Amino acid sequence: RRCEPDTEALKKLYTELEFKSFLAKLAPMPVATRGEGGLFDLVEDEPAATAEIPVAEAPAVEGREITDQAGLSEFVGHAIEAGTVGMALNSVGSEAMTATAYGIALAYYAVGSDTPTTAYIDFAALPDAPLYITPLLTAPGVTICGSDIKRDMLILRRMGMPFDGARWFDTAVAHYLCQPEQKHDVATLAMTYLGVRTYDYDRPGDRSSAPLDPVDAMCQTAALCLRLKPILLKEVDERGQTSLLENVEMPLVAVLADMEWQGARIDVAELRRLSGQLTERLHDLEEKAYAIAGRRFNVGSPSQVGQILFDEMQIDPKARKTKGGAWSTAEDILEKYASTVPLVQLILDIRGLKKLLATYIDALPKLINPATGKLHTTYNQTVTATGRLSSANPNLQNIPIRSADGRDIRRAFIADPGCLLLSADYSQIELRLMADLSGDPVMIDAFLSGADIHRATAAKIYHEALDDVTDTQRRNAKTANFGIIYGISAFGLSERLGIPRSEAKELIDGYLATYPRVAEYMQESIERARQDGYVTTIMGRRRYLPDIASRSNTVRSYAERNAINAPLQGSAADIIKVAMVRIDSEIRRRGLKSRMILQVHDELIFNVVEGELAQMQALVIENMENAYHGRVPLTAAAGTATNWLDAH
Repeated sequence: RRCEPDTEALKKLYTELEFKSFLAKLAPMPVATRGEGGLFDLVEDEPAATAEIPVAEAPAVEGREITDQAGLSEFVGHAIEAGTVGMALNSVGSEAMTATAYGIALAYYAVGSDTPTTAYIDFAALPDAPLYITPLLTAPGVTICGSDIKRDMLILRRMGMPFDGARWFDTAVAHYLCQPEQKHDVATLAMTYLGVRTYDYDRPGDRSSAPLDPVDAMCQTAALCLRLKPILLKEVDERGQTSLLENVEMPLVAVLADMEWQGARIDVAELRRLSGQLTERLHDLEEKAYAIAGRRFNVGSPSQVGQILFDEMQIDPKARKTKGGAWSTAEDILEKYASTVPLVQLILDIRGLKKLLATYIDALPKLINPATGKLHTTYNQTVTATGRLSSANPNLQNIPIRSADGRDIRRAFIADPGCLLLSADYSQIELRLMADLSGDPVMIDAFLSGADIHRATAAKIYHEALDDVTDTQRRNAKTANFGIIYGISAFGLSERLGIPRSEAKELIDGYLATYPRVAEYMQESIERARQDGYVTTIMGRRRYLPDIASRSNTVRSYAERNAINAPLQGSAADIIKVAMVRIDSEIRRRGLKSRMILQVHDELIFNVVEGELAQMQALVIENMENAYHGRVPLTAAAGTATNWLDAH
């Protein structure tokens, strides 16, 4: 008996697992090809297919290339009347501030038509195109639909076509809210929601070269962005995330675009000085390592390090090899020996310095844009599962701040001539959110009283008066405060603090006894994730946790830790995004020349022009602290200097 597959259920499963080839086989096929056989056809009923099943192509569009000014002006006029316009920019290059744009495709629905009218404009063939396209980007009643609009905003602005009036809808940003851990490119969304294969289906997001047929390719993409908008809006609304999309994520696109546009000034001379200093110290550390080992060896070679430590020095007779038969010299493995084996600490220090030099100190000058003389990092709005922003070229979020050498890198980030850098960051925002979301009266009272939360926690755990808490007790309580948020175990806490596991367990038990509602909140978050399959932030952002019911204890425990942490980390991400949108809006409303230029975790950095410092300090702190009101007030602090390190 022939069984018909549940294609909707399969589509959902294949989308979740990102089985693109299976998704392709589920897509609608032209009638003439249905006899070729499907994924679930029985071989005795029909002959087996001899080739991959064809996939439905995107519906035909009235794509054409406009080569004259009159035709472009007329097309743009009709697009403005339509109100909603799909856009696809034909650009090549990984970075928006250096990418080259070759043309642009636009699409709109004419009155009474359900087929998009599209057109492609080649910038080389029509040099005056920006003059005629600008009215579209400045029309208040128009919404531009695209994918990775931030990139397009920057490229168009470089060409003299800034978004200045029109609204925008980014399909990637909308889908990010719906499915944060899936891919968000047009090719994937077209297959997932429309069952069609795009020209770049096999290489989505590839910006290394232009399509061979830009007219058809770009017109297809513009039309698909137009078609995807109502589908994604409906899905966002069904998840209760419309406010998050419209008031936070979508406005943030332009804020991030402007931050990338502004860029950050780098003191190359300071980096050279730091490079020379660290290179000299690196040489000294290597010589010390060779002396201890009794011979020279390649500190960067895991196999040679393993041979020295485990074969020749035999620092741990019980150490185990990997499945491949080599000694593991990963950082987390070596850290276990660092306090007792001097050579191991030297190796870790050498690795740290080499990473600083290669990743930041020697790399940053090479990333300076020759046209602007500044560093223009790229902010990723649709990458992290938690909702936090990430950045690339350079990755600002990963600049080390625990070591003095890492912090020194910030000294090379400087203000523009005659300006100051203003650094503002939240104080213990995730702990404050834990108090707010859990409703723990003891923790809430500690924050409301203005006490040092870590000292107050230590006093409760160790049954000491506040004034009698030792520095070690406060350090332990601080580690527990932040560790609990990330679901730290007794083993993890003992490793972090260098104390016996039994003592670490007593510390965690004491913590949970001190803040009983925190313990209840943690369990409630896990149960909620088991019931719903996801947890949410205070603003409705979801973190899906399909592994919460896994039979594997390791996998399940990881999901449980995310169930506890995601609402806190995600809410902190939501809050700083709200603050960024409001601060940017207020700066423009007041006509100030100062600008937000960097965002790192819970910190915002501004380039402040002369005469605006007092006003900027007040509006930044006010908007950061008022981005969310819960049972515990948010607090932010700001500092100023000519460089980032001294301003923080």
